[in-house]
Amino acid sequence: MKVNIHPEYHKVVFMDMNSGFKFLTGSTKTANETIEWEDGNTYPLIKVEVSSDTHPFYTGVQKFTDRSGRAERFIKRYNMKSK
Repeated sequence: MKVNIHPEYHKVVFMDMNSGFKFLTGSTKTANETIEWEDGNTYPLIKVEVSSDTHPFYTGVQKFTDRSGRAERFIKRYNMKSK
């Protein structure tokens, strides 16, 4: 392998924002937030909207009951006024 061209691979915790489900895995992603994991170590925390815990393909059911529609999320995200 060439030196200094590959990103750093380390352990991170991914957290599903819809269900609160968390899992520890290896990744090259980094984050400003950290969380203390079950083993007592502190890892970077990456928040995701969908994981295998809430995706309908894996669960067979739709769990997003409190989410607004796409247009409402877009308007909220970009601080636009709805007509």
